[in-house]
Amino acid sequence: MPRAFVLLNAELGYEGPLADEMKKLPGVKEAYAIYGVYDIMLKVEADSMEGLKDFISLKIRRMNGVKSTLTMLIMEKANPS
Repeated sequence: MPRAFVLLNAELGYEGPLADEMKKLPGVKEAYAIYGVYDIMLKVEADSMEGLKDFISLKIRRMNGVKSTLTMLIMEKANPS
């Protein structure tokens, strides 16, 4: 199951409400309002890589108050040889 961390920059004043709204989305497993360069951190998952791409591009990035995103795909553990 593809998973990713998504860092978001939000419009001023949208940080808390946007994080709360993100928590309600079915593909969002964790959502936090954070301090620093980014305003919100999400952990998201989908059934397929295409589904993950669509969820981030078509749902998260189009939400009112989202300025920009940075997506980091989670690598699965490699089997030791």
